[in-house]
Amino acid sequence: MKILVFEFATATGSDDPSFIAEGHAMLYGLLEDLKDFKTYHLISNDSQIMNTQSIPVTVNEDLGEWLRKNIQNYDACLPIAPEENNILHDLTSIIEEQGVKVLGSSSNAVKLTTNKFETYNALEDKFPIIKTEKIYFKNSDQKSGEHGAYYESHMKNGLSTVVKPADGVSCSGVMVVNSLNEFITAQDHIHRFTQLPYCIVQDYINGVSVSVSLLCNGDKAVPLSLNYQDISLNSGEIEYCGGNVPFEHKLSEIAMEIAKNVIESIGGIKGYVGVDMILDEDSNRVHIVEINSRITTAYVALRKIINFNLGEAILKSVQGELPDEITLNGSINFYKEGKTLRISVLK
Repeated sequence: MKILVFEFATATGSDDPSFIAEGHAMLYGLLEDLKDFKTYHLISNDSQIMNTQSIPVTVNEDLGEWLRKNIQNYDACLPIAPEENNILHDLTSIIEEQGVKVLGSSSNAVKLTTNKFETYNALEDKFPIIKTEKIYFKNSDQKSGEHGAYYESHMKNGLSTVVKPADGVSCSGVMVVNSLNEFITAQDHIHRFTQLPYCIVQDYINGVSVSVSLLCNGDKAVPLSLNYQDISLNSGEIEYCGGNVPFEHKLSEIAMEIAKNVIESIGGIKGYVGVDMILDEDSNRVHIVEINSRITTAYVALRKIINFNLGEAILKSVQGELPDEITLNGSINFYKEGKTLRISVLK
């Protein structure tokens, strides 16, 4: 099978710090795991060739246009791309339209999980997802002025509010605000880098930030690990700094069971996926934050300690086969340092 793997920043020469370190690390890990297959990967003229057995292919034009012209030369494709501005959805759609097998979630599943408000609507009556509301930007033609009305009523409860892009990636653009002025400033900040006419708001929940990594065959899902997320809050901005795999917690089993049920409820999700959560230790409750219908940063650490080749397991899961036994041998810490994702073995 002739497989094409691409990571958005490497394939386009993007230097966006919000995902370049994680993106490069995920691409390298995948190429290493798939070294026994006939694997190709895309690079731009500005990207450095990776020291792997995969064959580099240079992209000299818009990535979408390149895919339309060339993706038919491959049997399958595994895309790694950010959700913002529908990038992952649009690239997945091109691969599907050209009749090439996607080694991951369908474009419909990506579309649903990309928009966090639509995800909330799909899950709110079934799962413990954080209450999410859509607020249009103050200069939008739709429902202008509602931002102040919403926030003033919300502040009566004395709660901090999380303001974020509805289609953001990682913690990019996510802010915690405590006043109407901060709320409006956050909206203005988000408005500059999203094509949507609105953002979303949620109550701030104090707890432990985690994710669950899973493999899914489109019907059944298998949880692989609970992962700690190192999230910092600086001057109201939330930043993703790295994490630990695996993470042990009294709510581990509950979190992984909820993640499994959530993923199995969404049609079209396949391959490696992740569910972000907050563990509220005071109330012993699990709160769903969002779903990533794609490979996540935790893959970089998980592949080093799991009892099988994780890249090959992704291929098998898309074809319907899920692992029977999952064992994690050791613990891995990873953290961002500039444009690099550092990895260290803890035990």
